[in-house]
Amino acid sequence: MSDERSCACGFEFHCDNGEPLRVTFALDCCDREAMSWAATTGGHSGDVVRDVMRAAVENRFGNVLKAPAEIEWLTDNGSGYTADKTRSFAAYIGLKR
Repeated sequence: MSDERSCACGFEFHCDNGEPLRVTFALDCCDREAMSWAATTGGHSGDVVRDVMRAAVENRFGNVLKAPAEIEWLTDNGSGYTADKTRSFAAYIGLKR
């Protein structure tokens, strides 16, 4: 069922000039809707991950501070996802690991 489980991940590719472009995204695991994403030449930092989390909740549920029900949030265990600040923020907006 939609809105019960989401996942986030990232990928990287290189532009014609050789510079890397990194994309962090969030998907609904049921309907595979891309709920949010961010692209940067920097890394998949905690700041970027938290921006993607916030945008995913807002894009899915409107201008709200948190999801209306707890949502399971699946990720790899990259440092941007496992940082204490990111874990605290996720819990605050209704995402659980």
